[in-house]
Amino acid sequence: MWVKGKPLAVRVQPRASHSEVIGFRGDILRVRVAAPPEHGKANEALVELLAAALGIARGRIAILRGHASRDKLVAIEGMDLAAVQRILREES
Repeated sequence: MWVKGKPLAVRVQPRASHSEVIGFRGDILRVRVAAPPEHGKANEALVELLAAALGIARGRIAILRGHASRDKLVAIEGMDLAAVQRILREES
C-alpha cells in the first residue's frame, strides 16, 4: 500500500564521481548518482541509493514522475514524508 499524500521531490545529478545523498535544499532532496542518465541507469541507481539510505527494500520505492528528468517525484511505501525527511536528514 502506497502512502497517500505528498511524494518526495528529488533532484538528481547523474554521472557523479560517486553516489551519495547530499541533503535537503528546502523540501527538495538532492542526490548524486554515479550512473549515466541513459537506459534508466540513473533511475535504478537513485532507487538503490534511497533504499540503502532508508534501510528498506528497493521494491518499496517508485518514481512517480520525472523518469527522463533530473527532477523527480518519488513515493516510498509504508513511510510518510516526515519520516523519510527525518531519516535522510540524519543520514546526510
